[in-house]
Amino acid sequence: MAGRKKNKQDYSTSQLLNYASNSYLERTSRPVYAIVFLLPFIVFYEIGTILINTDVLNRSQVRVVAFVWLQQLLQYLGTSSRIAWIAPPLVVILILIGLQLASRKAWYFRAGDYIPMVVECVLLAIPLIVLSLFFNRPVAGPPAPGPDSNAPVAAACVAEEPAGAAAAPVVRLVAGSAAASRSLMANIVTGVGAGIYEELVFRLILICLLMVFFQDLIGLSHSNAIVSSVLISAALFSAHHHIIFLDGQFGRSAAFNWTEFSFRTMAGVYFAALFALRGFGITAGTHAFYDIIATLINAFFFDR
Repeated sequence: MAGRKKNKQDYSTSQLLNYASNSYLERTSRPVYAIVFLLPFIVFYEIGTILINTDVLNRSQVRVVAFVWLQQLLQYLGTSSRIAWIAPPLVVILILIGLQLASRKAWYFRAGDYIPMVVECVLLAIPLIVLSLFFNRPVAGPPAPGPDSNAPVAAACVAEEPAGAAAAPVVRLVAGSAAASRSLMANIVTGVGAGIYEELVFRLILICLLMVFFQDLIGLSHSNAIVSSVLISAALFSAHHHIIFLDGQFGRSAAFNWTEFSFRTMAGVYFAALFALRGFGITAGTHAFYDIIATLINAFFFDR
């Protein structure tokens, strides 16, 4: 029994490596760093969504699907729709505060670390951009109809709810050259939101729950539990860009394509590795910058 407790203490579901105390890698892996680093992203997404919905996309409400899941969960638990609309950012911050308390690490933040973190996220996004371009090379002949027909770089999954419509939300895959009703800024805003809330759902929450299930309930070894959790979370992350569940109904965001599914599964594994090695802040930032870069590449190089 004592050996089992020691084994659990030796491993962490959120970070696999212990860096030198107070080094850049150790500091920036702390949950408090994730709070400070992601706060401007959260504010940008919230303000950007309000401006987009009122000025750019007059006839629709646009939210990242993972954000809507959090809203609907909070409403199911009994919160009012108004509170549920503003609560997801608070959920992110409260979860990170809880992790910071559990870690018992220092709470200070060095302002000089912020720019290096941005640079690190951009550099970590480049391998995914290269992989995306390889997997989604345009083919000869007329493209198939759809919002992504001219966009070889995949980006975020969002939910669009037409104002006054009673039907289930129309969900589609968004890239920089999405349909004409969407602006470049709209795609950037939703990409930033996807970086935060998809990582919250599929990495921070889902992987930790799967680790508890496989390691504590099923009794798998730590290494097998990690592999199983990462692969399942990556596959679900990829699948939700094709088929998602909203408002009690299933919706299709895009026709199933093995190439796109394989790429996003690999991206999910990549983000899971970042989450394990660098923590939530760097992972969410990398995801957000990937979506931003993908949007810009599509807009300036692949948008007809």
